[in-house]
Amino acid sequence: MKILKVLPLILLCTTATLAQHSPFTEQDTLRGSITPERAWWDLGFYHLDIKVDPDNKEISGSNIIRYEVLTEAQVLQVDLQPPMKIDKITQDGKTLAFESNGNAHFVTLQKPQLKGAVNEVKIEYHGKPKEAVRAPWDGGFSWKKDANGNHFVATSCQGLGASVWWPNKDHMYDEVDSMAISVEVPKGLMNVSNGRLKKVEEHTNTTTYHWYVNSPINNYGVNVNIGDYVHFGEKYEGEKGMLDMDYYVLRYNLEKAKEQFKQAPMMIKAFEHWFGPYPFYEDSFKLVEVPYLGMEHQSSVTYGNKYGNGYLGNDLSRTGWGLKFDFIIIHEGGHEWFANNITYKDIADMWIHEGFTAYSENLYLDYHFGEKAAAAYVIGTRDNIQNDVPIIGTYGVNSKGSGDMYYKGANILHTLRHLVEDDKKWRQILRGLNKEFYHKTVTTEQVENYISKKTKKDLSAFFDQYLRTTKIPVLEYKQEGSQLKYRYTDIIEEFDMPVRIFINHDEKWLFPTTEWKTESMDKDDYKLKIDQNFYIKTKTL
Repeated sequence: MKILKVLPLILLCTTATLAQHSPFTEQDTLRGSITPERAWWDLGFYHLDIKVDPDNKEISGSNIIRYEVLTEAQVLQVDLQPPMKIDKITQDGKTLAFESNGNAHFVTLQKPQLKGAVNEVKIEYHGKPKEAVRAPWDGGFSWKKDANGNHFVATSCQGLGASVWWPNKDHMYDEVDSMAISVEVPKGLMNVSNGRLKKVEEHTNTTTYHWYVNSPINNYGVNVNIGDYVHFGEKYEGEKGMLDMDYYVLRYNLEKAKEQFKQAPMMIKAFEHWFGPYPFYEDSFKLVEVPYLGMEHQSSVTYGNKYGNGYLGNDLSRTGWGLKFDFIIIHEGGHEWFANNITYKDIADMWIHEGFTAYSENLYLDYHFGEKAAAAYVIGTRDNIQNDVPIIGTYGVNSKGSGDMYYKGANILHTLRHLVEDDKKWRQILRGLNKEFYHKTVTTEQVENYISKKTKKDLSAFFDQYLRTTKIPVLEYKQEGSQLKYRYTDIIEEFDMPVRIFINHDEKWLFPTTEWKTESMDKDDYKLKIDQNFYIKTKTL
């Protein structure tokens, strides 16, 4: 992907300084920053070509990295995490020297790297990759068996990094433009990866599946899924024409999948309405059964929700509405727009993925079940919010923020919808984000500025309050006869969000500040209701 806006270079700190003044290490900086050895080259193409040996939990193979030289330099950083080992790195057939610092490997290139040139390096490697402990949260390779005793294998690596199992430029700011994925597996098993299946090669004891991704893809979105799969599919007539929708499930789950996956085109229909065209028509849409809960791997969304509604049968909103849909199909499907189409540059801004996608659950309900159902659901998820640390993490060290990025993020967006007071405009904003930042990596600042511009509201204090602090505005009020007195507490300077209330069912807007204000009503016995669609706390005095 062309690097449209490179984040400021974060200079490497010494290990001693990091140890004394920061919870982060030198390895965190090497992983999470745009180092000089990353900044000078732009990813163009990968060919990941590997053999997977499930019996021994090993992989071996190579990755070809094609890149364009942006500025002239001779040392290139690639990432691969131990215990995986690099065997050899070559360019134009010549073996290159490299030095390793933990997960980062610095390759000295022999030929001059001239600005504008397109070059390749090939990295050959092997090893036993980290085994996932609690996928997808503590990821790596999941080496499992299905109910029939067949190998059932899958990868998941967000946060941990794709370099846990294959060598790459493991930073989110630069997505590869396209990618070939070749995976050799034991005969009788199938590999499903991203994009479209281009060729199947049969060997004596193994089979190689060749997949091709036509669109930019982030590293953690690349996946390998191996099992005794059967396939079925359908064609969906969407906003950009016919979309191929393919499903790969374990043989004995075929009938259950045919019923449960009816929600997949319902998901596409709702999200094309709210977010715009599915972003990867060229690569199709897939659901692939895996031995863990699921993940938003681009055009190869993984599924392990046991063919039931809710989140493993649970309603995260405790309203009943969360049992009207299969959480993994809807949530992970929603990530095709927010995570795979619009991708954070730095994991500190992970709320762009999870906040918008948690909000997509609400919009799915809105489309298929109505606005009241949607509002009840998203408001119900507030009980999951901890307000422990801010949603935005620390930049440059591969550090995400609070898990509140999911449902606090969703409620921030739900509040914004009601501040806008115009669903047509709000829908245009959501679709506009996916058009403006189509197949791009972004920062929170870019998203904030876009929404502020389109709403014609200065939302800087709004975003600072909700994203960068753990404070939730408290609306204090007291009713004295025909007077309503009110103010905000627990707000930052310049926070000025109005709140909608209802007086005897009549809509009215309040404009609280930290100072007491007074509204006079026609009668003493008026009934007050504060609109719950606004994510605030209330306190009666």
